Amino acid sequence: MKKRLLLLLSVFTFTLSAFAQDTTKSDPPLVISGSVDTYYKYDFSQHNNIPTSFASDQNSVSIGMIDLALKKKVGKAAFVGELSFGPRGQYQSVPNGDGNTTNANNSFHIQNLYVSYDVTDKFNLTGGYMATFVGYEVISPVGNFNYSTSYLFTNGPFQNAGFKATYAFSSKVSLMAGIFNDSWNLYKSVDKVNTFGAQLMVSPVTGWTAYLNVLSGKLSGTEFDLTTSYQITEAFKLGLNAADYKPAAVAGTGGFTGVALYPQVGVSKTVTLGLRGEYFKTKTGSFVPLGPPPGSSVFAATLTANVKAGPLTLIPEFRLDNNKNNTDGFTTKGGGLTKQASQFVVAAVYAF
Repeated sequence: MKKRLLLLLSVFTFTLSAFAQDTTKSDPPLVISGSVDTYYKYDFSQHNNIPTSFASDQNSVSIGMIDLALKKKVGKAAFVGELSFGPRGQYQSVPNGDGNTTNANNSFHIQNLYVSYDVTDKFNLTGGYMATFVGYEVISPVGNFNYSTSYLFTNGPFQNAGFKATYAFSSKVSLMAGIFNDSWNLYKSVDKVNTFGAQLMVSPVTGWTAYLNVLSGKLSGTEFDLTTSYQITEAFKLGLNAADYKPAAVAGTGGFTGVALYPQVGVSKTVTLGLRGEYFKTKTGSFVPLGPPPGSSVFAATLTANVKAGPLTLIPEFRLDNNKNNTDGFTTKGGGLTKQASQFVVAAVYAF
């Protein structure tokens, strides 16, 4: 009897040990990724003149940010946490939607902090603080071809806190719908969770993906957005972003509308050239935090190169912005009003 018990105990112990080893092997490791960036900018007016996000230091070797992202998925459950340190990742001065702005003046900012669960292979639920689904460009320089940012990016949302559900009908079509906090870019709501957001993704052919986005709330206002990119050939890619924003009633009339085109061509395995051409208009009766005055428009052309050396990307770019009129906005070296502003930026981005 004792021998049988010892044999049974041995088998049970071996089984538990094997199960534990198998569980350990099947438990994927924590994934760590991120980036570090630095830049030099020279504005030909000899002062900071082009009002977009980031890279605002004039005639200075300056830092962007260090970005650290953690993610892990075990079975159907996953989490993502992303924290950035430095001016590019710093909490931005952005409109609340009630006519005011917020700026914590902190040295760090949480870019993403959310959990998700795959109910099925096609149906996913996600909740927390997430990078916005609206727009073509993102905060991290690794996710952008250009180092400077567009007016559409600067004046749209950066993050949205809330809960969303995504269903993939196929590899070519998916739909996301969610409810979000009443204000953009804040860890918590000002008053309520009452902003609706949705995204329809379609991929008609291989290499072409389009996203139709809407984000609407009584405090944050309503933005309709189209983001699409098409890898037409191995060397040529074309992207487009178009958006229209109407502020909430509490913020008055106005808003903005704009479109940006992103053609890119690979000239070698390590060098790609790209041009961003953007038209951005501020509607009458409205004020945008960074952009042309109410009722005016600006056209911005940015010529950029990406030169890669492993995980390091060197990004030289020249940008020329042209305002419709010179009643406000750009200024000359002497401080007079002018329709044009130009700058040169060279940045180094290391991704890991």
